[in-house]
Amino acid sequence: MQIQVRGRRVYVSGNPSRFDRLDNLFGLSTIDQCVAVYNGILASLGLPAFTRCTFSGFRETQKEDGSIALTPFVDGLVITEVHCTTNVAVGEGSTDAYLKAIAMLPYRNSVPRLHTNGKTTDWLSKQGNARDLYAKVYEKANELRLHSLPIIKKRYGEHSDEYQYLAALADYCDQTGAVRFEQKFRSSFLRKNNLQFWGLSDYTDLKQLHEQFLGIDEKLKVSAMNLQTLTETLLSEGICKSTQSANSTALYAINWMNGEKFDLNKTQVQTNRARLRKIGIDIAKPCNLTVFSPVIVKEVIEIEKRALTPPAFYRHPNHLRLAA
Repeated sequence: MQIQVRGRRVYVSGNPSRFDRLDNLFGLSTIDQCVAVYNGILASLGLPAFTRCTFSGFRETQKEDGSIALTPFVDGLVITEVHCTTNVAVGEGSTDAYLKAIAMLPYRNSVPRLHTNGKTTDWLSKQGNARDLYAKVYEKANELRLHSLPIIKKRYGEHSDEYQYLAALADYCDQTGAVRFEQKFRSSFLRKNNLQFWGLSDYTDLKQLHEQFLGIDEKLKVSAMNLQTLTETLLSEGICKSTQSANSTALYAINWMNGEKFDLNKTQVQTNRARLRKIGIDIAKPCNLTVFSPVIVKEVIEIEKRALTPPAFYRHPNHLRLAA
């Protein structure tokens, strides 16, 4: 956690869900809880607490020459970045297939990218950046073993209670197939949507955006790449109204998989592309067989996605445990 004091302003940066804890697999659920952690730290240092905004606008200030100028003014906490995360379980041994599958799906006009180790899929602009919003899905067990366990081992030792706890947590993530959906809403995004003023801003929009992100895998409808399955899926999802039109659209996907390129200026191509995008196939992009992994993400089928629940031994944040 980093704290800076510049004149009359106090800056705090860091993950409040991770503060004074070994992990943050299950962390804080509201911005108010995050601010409460910050305020507890500030109080321990003898610094004033963050307060809710009641006014945001301009105020008059008098210059040395007597003239009046309008300057921006906020009377409370200004938030510069918000991270939203949700853990889901896709089943033991299914994380790689799941991450590979969603790596074919666009999100908010961003291009999906599967990392070389196959443990993370994120979405970047065509320029390769994420200026306003950075979204990613990654395997939590790998993240714990790659980043957290080495630090805990060095600090406490391999035989310490702290290390054994975190190792057990990583094993639990393996057993459940835990993947984390994470969105980082940058300062520019918060400003554009008037979400930076704690006390005045309504964060319902962030919740809705996060729920939309969690539903990205709803487009994964195809269980096998063949004409019959594609046709059945297009019909069962109500995307095509007749077997003839479904077969025609399915052939576009088969030809796409075989390397055919299409003239996107043709109306017929545009129509069939729009249909296939609804089941997670975009024929405007080259088919990358190292990434393309059509699977079903539904109840009791190839991958069953569900909310991840904490194990019995999980150590929750102290103030949440007391509140319970």
